[in-house]
Amino acid sequence: MVEFRVERQTLAEAVTWAARTLPSRPALPVLAGMLIEASDGGALTLSGFDYEVSAKATVETDVAEPGRVLVPGRLLADIVRNLPPYPVEVATKGTEVVVRCGSAEFGLQTMPVEDYPTLPEPPRPSGTVPGEVFAAAVAQVTPAAGRDETLPMLTGVRIDVEGDTMWLACTDRYRIAARELTWSPSEPGFTAGVVVPARTLADTARAIRPGSQVAIGLGGTGDTLLGISGGDRSTTTRLLDDQFINYRGRLTDAWSTTAKVRTAPFIEAIKRVALVTERNTPLRLDFTGDQVRIRAASGDAARANETMPAHLTGDRIDIAFSPQYLLDGLAGIDTEYTRLECTGPTRPALLTAIPDGTDPDSDTPPDDTGDTGFRYLLMPIRLTA
Repeated sequence: MVEFRVERQTLAEAVTWAARTLPSRPALPVLAGMLIEASDGGALTLSGFDYEVSAKATVETDVAEPGRVLVPGRLLADIVRNLPPYPVEVATKGTEVVVRCGSAEFGLQTMPVEDYPTLPEPPRPSGTVPGEVFAAAVAQVTPAAGRDETLPMLTGVRIDVEGDTMWLACTDRYRIAARELTWSPSEPGFTAGVVVPARTLADTARAIRPGSQVAIGLGGTGDTLLGISGGDRSTTTRLLDDQFINYRGRLTDAWSTTAKVRTAPFIEAIKRVALVTERNTPLRLDFTGDQVRIRAASGDAARANETMPAHLTGDRIDIAFSPQYLLDGLAGIDTEYTRLECTGPTRPALLTAIPDGTDPDSDTPPDDTGDTGFRYLLMPIRLTA
């Protein structure tokens, strides 16, 4: 038995967090359930688990009768999302869980709570990082993760920690996206290296509430879980045990050509020219001293080209990329100017963000050799003509 009363928005946020882990096709029927636990101290905990990922959210509420019950999770999430903006009353009645909000009432058949698996204990927090910083870093690197489940390493995010520095990286063999950031380790000199499923980490990062501090548990030798928690929410996910490439060594080189362009106009021009491309059609970038010509063609069916200002140092370069891969990298750059470095049309090119200068209206990019910690290495497409 269980009975409690809670604000609709509070319940909706907690249910949404816990429902992220619910499988659409559960291996066992009970895994489609969401566990509701109400304590006599007023704490309401909602949990989901699929043996790979767990999610738990705790909120304060008015508990009339403590207890625990299991209900169909996705259905509960759909119901709560569409409730009117009034307090929600939830109570068990026989084999049903009754949800009331205003004049709306729903009855959900309970599931056998005794068959529900025990959620894993998260690893002890290894350090903390601002939620916005971590979420932004994950969003920058995960587009480069592979989709081929037969190569688990390529579907993951590599997280490396050395002291107060954290690196996140993904690769699908055609590109590498990496982000360096500063965090606060629990112990000085802490080091770790793990590979986490990229899809799970991306979903978790998107759900992190703004302004929160995120605690990350990377565990130690022998641990098989990553734990992420912030405030009243937590999640765990299994680790991938495959080795990862030495990505940091590939992000440095002696570049013979450096081009600088305004980020937003560059993205818009690429999107326009890419309208005429088909699958596997390359988009060409021809950099000269003061401009870049962007062009593409789909046989004799359509063609497009556009020219915009650029600042080139070094050799002239005519190089081609997958337009979507190029846009994925540029999406991770939030500064006025982007830097593209390369050593020829058949060698990988590096995209980085140029830190903004003091004059945002200047037509000259800042004379800054640093970056913002985000690096995107992209293999070009060999040109045939």
